[in-house]
Amino acid sequence: MPALACCVDAAAVAPPGYAAFIAGDSSLPSAVPFSASTADAADSNSTHWSPAHSSALYRIDGWGAPYFSVNNAGNITVRPYGTDTLAHQEIDLLKIVKKVSDPKSVGGLGLQLPLIVRVPDVLKNRLESLQSAFESAIQAQGYESHYQGVYPVKCNQDRFVVQDIVKFGAPFRFGLEAGSKPELLLAMSCLCKGNPEALLVCNGFKDAEYIFLALLARKLALNTVIVLEEEEEVDLVIEISKKLSVRPVIGVRAKLRTKHSGHFGSTSGEKGKFGLTTIQILRVVKKLQDSGMLDCLQLLHFHIGSQIPSTALLQAGVVEAAQIYSELARLGADMKVIDIGGGLGIDYDGSKSGNSDLSVSYGLQEYASAVVNAVRFVCDRKSIKHPIICSESGRAIVSHHSILIFEAMSATAPTTPAMNQVDLPFILEGLSEDARVDCWNLSQAAMRHETETCFVYADQLKQRCVEQFKEGTLGIEQLAAVDGLCDLVSKVVDASEPARTYHVNLSIFTSIPDFWSIGQIFPIVPIHRLDERPEVRGILSDLTCDSDGKIDKFIGGETSLPLHGLEGNGGGSSGGANGRYYLGMFLGGAYQESLGGVHNLFGGPSVVSVSQSDGPYSFAVTRAAPGPSCGDVLRVMQHEPELMFETLKHRAEEFCGQDHGNEGTHAALVSTIARSFHNMPYLVVASPCSLTAMNNNGFYYCNEEDYNAAVDSGASEDEQWSYCYA
Repeated sequence: MPALACCVDAAAVAPPGYAAFIAGDSSLPSAVPFSASTADAADSNSTHWSPAHSSALYRIDGWGAPYFSVNNAGNITVRPYGTDTLAHQEIDLLKIVKKVSDPKSVGGLGLQLPLIVRVPDVLKNRLESLQSAFESAIQAQGYESHYQGVYPVKCNQDRFVVQDIVKFGAPFRFGLEAGSKPELLLAMSCLCKGNPEALLVCNGFKDAEYIFLALLARKLALNTVIVLEEEEEVDLVIEISKKLSVRPVIGVRAKLRTKHSGHFGSTSGEKGKFGLTTIQILRVVKKLQDSGMLDCLQLLHFHIGSQIPSTALLQAGVVEAAQIYSELARLGADMKVIDIGGGLGIDYDGSKSGNSDLSVSYGLQEYASAVVNAVRFVCDRKSIKHPIICSESGRAIVSHHSILIFEAMSATAPTTPAMNQVDLPFILEGLSEDARVDCWNLSQAAMRHETETCFVYADQLKQRCVEQFKEGTLGIEQLAAVDGLCDLVSKVVDASEPARTYHVNLSIFTSIPDFWSIGQIFPIVPIHRLDERPEVRGILSDLTCDSDGKIDKFIGGETSLPLHGLEGNGGGSSGGANGRYYLGMFLGGAYQESLGGVHNLFGGPSVVSVSQSDGPYSFAVTRAAPGPSCGDVLRVMQHEPELMFETLKHRAEEFCGQDHGNEGTHAALVSTIARSFHNMPYLVVASPCSLTAMNNNGFYYCNEEDYNAAVDSGASEDEQWSYCYA
């Protein structure tokens, strides 16, 4: 603080009513370390930084176990078989990025980032782990029925994700849950190749068409259950089932009193959006009984809410539901299944806490044991046969298997001047008397080591100068100098550099919509360079023209993320990434793809599926798809890219085709327009190896191959357009 006091004191002019400053050299002294912990930091900087340090810093062992770790090269790896993964089976994410993004000419796939990496082996392991946890609990507690889960397709409706779940879950009769007509059609189609005993649970609000499809599914020998969300739905089920001569299997969703207080508990409790009250359930029983269909009522469903924080709350809800189940059996319903809904949470921040929406205080085994124990306790007390236990654990199944990888394009450089760069006589030259008083007070606060007071007077000085600038009595150079002084005050008092803004090649609204909409925080970590100490802190700003397009909240309650410098901006080694800096968002396999929009017409990422392989890189890319092109996202908003291209082509002919000496330029221009419709909306980073920018009469091309193809190709314009949309 003395250095700051000196720099303010050195050239200040005493305001009226104060003793004059002692005149002295107006040049500023060299910066004096302010923080008391600077010596400790220096010692720490000299300590060797290892991947283990990064793993602890980013809590990877907490939220990532058992599927993610850091290897000796400082790269994040995927452990596809969880705890059973051998060292040589770990998959290096940086190697996947290189394989996917390298040009086809050097053996890559030529896909553009951002990128979703799916690992079906992890999906399979999650299913097997969930099944194993329930089987273990059932055996340990002498439970006299079995577990039979379903996957709620709303979590991720991607064709290959759903098909993989049906395939991996077939050995243990794992089924699907649908909440709308298109989801029902999807589930019906996929389960035709699944286990015939797998459940198809039909949730959501229903009309006659929905119920017709569900009954048709039963006619097609699919194990379909229609769960009543509203009392009126039972009338449609009775009517349509009689017309189709189909004996339905019916469930009711109970509106429990049990709920949790977090964000995800808002759909539960007496005032929840879904389900029937006890009064409504009894009326449904009466209607079914009067229609001779009470034996069709076989399932009870409930949902406490997503991310149930503790097993205590879970057990309370299951006990209440099991009591309703037992009462329905007593009333004559042919009850067979208790569907405990979703709620099996995951640990987003690695804290193992039951007091946060970001974490849970239990694992799979504790969850399964709590459920089995609660159902068994109530049924034994009521002398009711143990039911099949069904759960709809979507988030817990798909979250881990999907990783979003994106690139940091640039970072804002620190703008705080050094002590000897602050020209105080120049600053004081045009200040008002009130502003000079602020300078005096700032000096006094600095000498008294009053940190908060320093901030107050620095902010007040800045505001007065802004007002002077608006009035035209202060020049922009002096305003900038005051800004620099105030930034210097902040830095010296805080003894830390302010967070930088890292500009990332991503749309948060498209790829991480839950962060923007409900404040859901996901673990975000550099996927490489974790053998280096991260020397700065930063927030992430996306490509959209929207002030909400930033991530400034991170796990652990942090408002910035430890990051490495970018090459050319104080960065360290490239970590084998050709100077690029890649970040990964983890545990985002549920909901993010289906909820993402096209704000600013940024479409979804490219997608690859990767399986563990015994080859030299431990993985094989089994499926790859480029992200939506500019043309694709334009179509979503009812535009017609082909007609747009024709309009622009004719415009180019009108204004650029009159110079007969530049036919090649005109052809290149038209080709570039066509290629723009074909390319993804995201930015392409220039690099010496593959994306060299070339200039030709004002037109730019991504690389030399594009330039040569545009000028030298003998293909007609129509053929070029056809190629773009092949």
